[in-house]
Amino acid sequence: MEQVDVVVVGGGAAGLAAALQLGRSRRSVVVVDAGEPRNAPAEHMHGYLGHEGIAPGDFIARARAEVVAYGVDLVDGSVTTVTADSPSDGFRVELADGSHLSARRVLIAAGLVDELPDIPGLSEQWGRGVIHCPYCHGWEVRDQAIVIIATGVMATHQALLFRQLSDQVIVAEHEPGVVGDDDRALLTARGVTIEVGPVAEVLAEADVVHGIRLADGRDICAQAVVVGPRFVARTAPFEALGLAATPAPMGSGEVLEVDGRGATSVPGVFAAGNVVDPSQQVLQAAAAGSRVGAMINAELCHQEATAAAAAASSADGG
Repeated sequence: MEQVDVVVVGGGAAGLAAALQLGRSRRSVVVVDAGEPRNAPAEHMHGYLGHEGIAPGDFIARARAEVVAYGVDLVDGSVTTVTADSPSDGFRVELADGSHLSARRVLIAAGLVDELPDIPGLSEQWGRGVIHCPYCHGWEVRDQAIVIIATGVMATHQALLFRQLSDQVIVAEHEPGVVGDDDRALLTARGVTIEVGPVAEVLAEADVVHGIRLADGRDICAQAVVVGPRFVARTAPFEALGLAATPAPMGSGEVLEVDGRGATSVPGVFAAGNVVDPSQQVLQAAAAGSRVGAMINAELCHQEATAAAAAASSADGG
């Protein structure tokens, strides 16, 4: 197969923004997307200047049309394995349908998976009545009764952010000891009530959340439930290259480490978006992808110039 300049694994905001930057630089680019966006359960996305309130699917459709206009190829499919395409300079990208691609560079923009606590009723409401990000969904639940299910060290941080949006915030300590004495003092000072769990169930009626039930049988009424998932980077296809996820800051899961250019520890392989930083909203992920796309183009330009200079020197007998 003819080698392309870049294969982008993942067609979300980061991957498509990188593809746009590369396509406009006249690079040959293929974006492989499995169609599993992290924000699929959400009806609208927020915080993206100029696109406030747009449905995630509509945003991606627009972005795909824009990159195609610059010659970027889109492939709907899943990447299973990426290996170094030795002895040539590049990589072999295997797809689940048995086909493969050959690329000089690879950009990992596959995002992450939100691992949710095993609480009945919680996953069914994820992205709607059950949320995690005050910047993605906070305005929509302002002044409502909000329950924070405390499962990890970020629970107090979440509670204080949602307290900015409502004075009706309760923390339910699902995992024992996750709310320490110092945190209790902060929460109490802000008027946040703390209940001892664990949480047995998220309650909903007619597909609308109305609270939680604790293991002791008590019900706590709420119009929104907040939980902190564990972030798991989608790195399995790249393990053959020696890449593996590392613990994320603050114990929130795992991420793929990159340098300031977005380069991983494997030369020629870059990463951008939530696979690198779970805190990025769509706007930040797109910005990161755009920047890393420019870094990849710059690296290729330098490589091509170096090769041309070497060829010229050889032809001159130097």
